[in-house]
Amino acid sequence: MSSLPPSVSNLVLIGFMGTGKSSVGREIAHRCALRFVDSDSLIRKRFSKSIAEIFALIGEAAFRDEEHRCLLELQGAQQLVLATGGGIVMQRRNHPLLRQLGPIIWLTATEEVIWERVSRNRSRPLLHSDDPRATIRNLIKQRYPLYDLLADITVETTGLTHHQVADCIINAASDWSGRSNEECD
Repeated sequence: MSSLPPSVSNLVLIGFMGTGKSSVGREIAHRCALRFVDSDSLIRKRFSKSIAEIFALIGEAAFRDEEHRCLLELQGAQQLVLATGGGIVMQRRNHPLLRQLGPIIWLTATEEVIWERVSRNRSRPLLHSDDPRATIRNLIKQRYPLYDLLADITVETTGLTHHQVADCIINAASDWSGRSNEECD
């Protein structure tokens, strides 16, 4: 069983859809005996609907309000790995809440790899467009600077298994001492 240093009680995973936040988060939680929380899953449970159905029912703005509410409810939580939705960084009001939870790990991948991973899943509401590849490109341009701004640790997931990404995060978190934007290659 792996462990995190006592100074790291939570980990927050951010990044674009398809970078492995949920799968890697579950792996880390299992290895480190932490609770795994996925913000999208919390919202799905709250509405008893898929993310696509929630977007259709209440719209993206209200969905983003639900993400914010999840972060508020998690404040003060301990011993957890939080996998966030890819757009959670778009609201500046979420930034201090994410920071208060623990070190922020940005999982990143190339646009090509993201497209390969997400194009197999038709349930992603933001990709219901005439040109989903262009949508990905545009969202990456909007979100990557915000991920970079928030990240304490950056992990490139292209070509790595979930197990390898989890190893990298656990090792980087053990070395983390409050320095901003440490990279793991």
